[in-house]
Amino acid sequence: MTDSTAVIEKLKTVQDPELHQDIISLNMVRDLQISNGELSFSLILTTPACPLRETIEKDINEALAGLDDIQKIDIDWGAEVRATQRGDGPEAIKGVRNVIAVASNKGGVGKSTVSVNLALALAKAGAKTGILDADITGPNLPTMLGIEGGLQATGESGLKPVEAHGLKVVSLGFVLPPGTPVVWRGPMIGSGVKQLMHDVDWGELDYLIVDLPPGTSDASMSMAQDALIAGAVIVSTPAKVAVEDAQKAVGMFDRLGVPIFGVIENMRGEIFGSGGAEDAADDLGLEFLGAIPLDAEIRKSGDDGQPLLRENQSQIEQVFTSLAEQVAARCSVLQFAGEGTSI
Repeated sequence: MTDSTAVIEKLKTVQDPELHQDIISLNMVRDLQISNGELSFSLILTTPACPLRETIEKDINEALAGLDDIQKIDIDWGAEVRATQRGDGPEAIKGVRNVIAVASNKGGVGKSTVSVNLALALAKAGAKTGILDADITGPNLPTMLGIEGGLQATGESGLKPVEAHGLKVVSLGFVLPPGTPVVWRGPMIGSGVKQLMHDVDWGELDYLIVDLPPGTSDASMSMAQDALIAGAVIVSTPAKVAVEDAQKAVGMFDRLGVPIFGVIENMRGEIFGSGGAEDAADDLGLEFLGAIPLDAEIRKSGDDGQPLLRENQSQIEQVFTSLAEQVAARCSVLQFAGEGTSI
């Protein structure tokens, strides 16, 4: 009769495809029980946005197929997102396990669109997710997420997160009446980004997406030097000038010691071309995370403040879901490499 020891030996042959360790050594299998021919256990993934859950489930079923007296297998799927740790470095944001920067040296490539939809996809997968509008002089996340601009301008409690579409959102636009310019010099911008990260009560988050402004100066430098960053995602259109600027962003993060998860090519299509960012990622030895087609539906969703990822039915929504899964996977792999062999 099959006992738990026999099941565990079988499950030792199943590897996490990203971490390349077996699921027993990784402590992913919990609460294993066998009763009347039924096997049940919890399988704890490193992220709820795991892109390879179906592969793991298939491998588990194949590994246990030889246990003839097990008639039913019941897996309770869960996730525990580990916090970024990198020895001596900047201070972690209180309550935030992983900070993911979305950046490019060039404006107009769709960083905010990518940031919003990556955050929404992570939240929809079940991760506690927030998004920070670090574009101090041009905050536009309130518009893209359908949040009233200046809604905290007259409050006495200061800037605080606003709940929208399953996200915790912070933007300087919450305390500025619409149309108010932010005329700040560089040091003030750096200080402002630091305050948005550390002086706001984020609660408990698995992921905080930071939507950076264009350029490689104060906002990006302050973020990297004043907070522990899990990694960065570089956004570019296929156009040559955008790719050149994206390469500068890569160089900046390399100098600041921030890992780069990979490159996303936005606005792929007849107008901007295709493949430029993908080729650049290959030349730089970076992961190419995927391409987002040029599509009016994406533009309209941002203008209307009604994000795409609600029903997960359209092809565009599936693209962003896949990108979020790739980013979450890269985050888990880097954490695993830095922490050891168990979760």
